[in-house]
Amino acid sequence: MTTERDDITGSAAAGPATDWITTPVTAELVRGALELERTERGLLPHRLPARARAQCSDEQLAMAEAQPSGVRLVFRTRASAVELDVLPTKMEYPGLPARPDGVYDLLVDGRPAGRAVASGGNVLSVDMATGTRETRPGPVGSVRFGELPSGEKDIEIWLPYTEITELIAVRTDAPVEPALDRGRKVWLHHGSSISHGSNAESPTTTWPALAASLAGVELVNLGLGGSALLDPFTARALRDTPADLISVKIGINLVNADLMRLRAFTPAVHGFLDTVREGHPTTPLLVVSPIHCPLHEDTPGPTFPDFEDGRMTFRAAGDPAERAAGKLTLRVIREELARITAERAADDPHLHHLDGLDLYGAADFAELPLPDLLHPGPAAHRRIGERFAGLVFGADGPFAGEVKR
Repeated sequence: MTTERDDITGSAAAGPATDWITTPVTAELVRGALELERTERGLLPHRLPARARAQCSDEQLAMAEAQPSGVRLVFRTRASAVELDVLPTKMEYPGLPARPDGVYDLLVDGRPAGRAVASGGNVLSVDMATGTRETRPGPVGSVRFGELPSGEKDIEIWLPYTEITELIAVRTDAPVEPALDRGRKVWLHHGSSISHGSNAESPTTTWPALAASLAGVELVNLGLGGSALLDPFTARALRDTPADLISVKIGINLVNADLMRLRAFTPAVHGFLDTVREGHPTTPLLVVSPIHCPLHEDTPGPTFPDFEDGRMTFRAAGDPAERAAGKLTLRVIREELARITAERAADDPHLHHLDGLDLYGAADFAELPLPDLLHPGPAAHRRIGERFAGLVFGADGPFAGEVKR
């Protein structure tokens, strides 16, 4: 890789005085993104392609797909220190406590080796009561990891799942090269904010990242907060993305948005799976139903935020009696997904089903309740990730044989 020497001495961004090699961020250093948009400063990772983004004007989806859950920089180097220049866009919710800065996780040869946050950045202010949004521009920031082990090593820097992150440049005190292809299977996953990472401790501790690490697979995470809505453009993105293993977690966002009734849900699921199968006719494909959430087990949506004592939780605004008219609840969705996948599996031996209650059920809620009544906390993310790895990648699972031994 061609690199450009940049001698930076003692600046706040560069840390202690040293001779740095500045490496522009290029596609060969980025994993987990479906597309990289060239900006005036660098590259902006996207988890949906431009064609998909053009087909929906929803601001929630635009924000979610640009938050780089599962996206990481990966390279090989002898460097003892690494710095990454970024332009983050951080979230602010007026009336609620300030959100912590997004976390960058460092892995060295696959093992956790540090965490950092980026200074500076834009601020996107979202009023949860009115839905109004305002962006305040800010400066480029940087993250630094020092005292790295000596010798050649693989470096991974996982980007915050909570912040849109424009990648500017990497600085190191030794040359950078693309990491070697380890021949790992690619696992492509789609789901809601729970798959996106909501309330997880850091980007490598979202449940999909944990499951991928335990299984020894390369993750492409299309968990889209608030936006797992059986959109045809998302199905086409899954169809067109190279993958060895695919899973789709369906349900909670459809109830949250009160988007459709059972009459529309069933053919929408069939159409979504048909589209994925156009590009992956024999790839192992797993349909996962919702985890336990008392809020919507038997009460339809929509879901609204509640604010009390500076804390946000959620409430179900639907009427349980409306189930008779076809309104969706989590229990209804689980039953229908089990029926649909069993019916389709008769002609599709590579299609599988996993009940979300096997990942997180009523007993888990009693022990590890959902902090905001909708999203799992850090300990529950770990439990879901470990259970998914065992149930899906384990010896008797639908992705059996892909576990790192």
